[in-house]
Amino acid sequence: MYSKDISKKVHSSYVLKAQKGQFTGCIAPFGYKKDPEDKNHLLIDGETAPVVRLIFGYALDGHGPNYIRRRLEEEKHPCPTWWNRKRGHRNIRTKWEKKDPENGRYVWDFSVIKEILMNPVYTGAIASQKTEYRFKIGTIRDKKPEDWIVVEGTHEPLVDKKDFAIVQEKLKSRQRPGKSGEINLFAGLIKCGECGKALTIRTTHEKFPKRIFSCKTYNAYGKQHCTQHRVEFDTLYSLVLNKIRECAAAALTDSEAVAGRLTDTCQTEQKDQREAMERTLAKDEERIEVLEKMVLRLYEDMVAGRITEENFNLLLEKTQKEQAELKAKVEEGRKRLADEIRLAVDARQWVESIQEYRDINELDTSTLNRLIKEIVVHETIDRDKTRHISIEIHFNLKPIPEVEQVTG
Repeated sequence: MYSKDISKKVHSSYVLKAQKGQFTGCIAPFGYKKDPEDKNHLLIDGETAPVVRLIFGYALDGHGPNYIRRRLEEEKHPCPTWWNRKRGHRNIRTKWEKKDPENGRYVWDFSVIKEILMNPVYTGAIASQKTEYRFKIGTIRDKKPEDWIVVEGTHEPLVDKKDFAIVQEKLKSRQRPGKSGEINLFAGLIKCGECGKALTIRTTHEKFPKRIFSCKTYNAYGKQHCTQHRVEFDTLYSLVLNKIRECAAAALTDSEAVAGRLTDTCQTEQKDQREAMERTLAKDEERIEVLEKMVLRLYEDMVAGRITEENFNLLLEKTQKEQAELKAKVEEGRKRLADEIRLAVDARQWVESIQEYRDINELDTSTLNRLIKEIVVHETIDRDKTRHISIEIHFNLKPIPEVEQVTG
């Protein structure tokens, strides 16, 4: 029991540090170093931080971990294991270094790059308590990211939060060459507006073959589960290219007016909802104050002998449960309100980023991944079997999607 108690105390101390946003690892994440004056604080490492920025730059261009590791090897960037050994943190060599002591240092592992791309530490946050731990067993499983303890703003970031969010979306839907070896520019971006699945690309068997997109659910299970949502590749390509040019031209003509319209549209649509949220938050915060006073009175009543300790514990548990639920609700509400406030900032950032694409002549994966969050295809079918397709183009940072009717 003594060892188990010690284990609990040690674990509790780590949880407390995690809640304070203190770094508790043995070795700083790649791209950072421990602050000499505070071992629980991180500083940017001037030697390795540029490599982290390079990795995220490749990812923002739509490239995955395998592509990135090939580029890092070609450009001769040593892997984190080599840096740790060089600095005396650990005396370990990768299997590639053992095979080739001279060049093995430049071979990166797929999982290392993926971990870097998924680690919120590079946005200036400390994410802790990522695994489930049991006494005498150790780590038994990884926790879901939503169950991590994450504290924002603990150190200087290497990556912008919005860029980090874009990279997370790209990692969820990696593009691969088709059977012909041709890359689908829209892979990971285009999805069905009804079932939410991806639209996959194929070539038709017509006299004049066409590359078309169609719903993955429809392809697998038929029209009983979803409709085809057919869109020709060339049609989508032209539509997206023209829309980027159109938005860029409008932004160049009057950037303040465009940003203002975007912000006003969002505010008009969400004004009532925001005011309702503020009223609810005020009411919940008032209730939290009442509960805090109730806890104090309950304690005074127990000390005075007006209620038993058993009743005190029952009432305290009930009160604290309601407190915890309300605090979580208020925290989520405050976050949503903050997101609404950022709409105006996002609108102006989008206007600035789109301006340089006025004269764009062709699309590539880099441009699409930097500009577009997702493309949603909707389909309705009339009684006479006429298909109507509408396409929503959701740009990164731009709060209002562009909607186009393709067929009718």
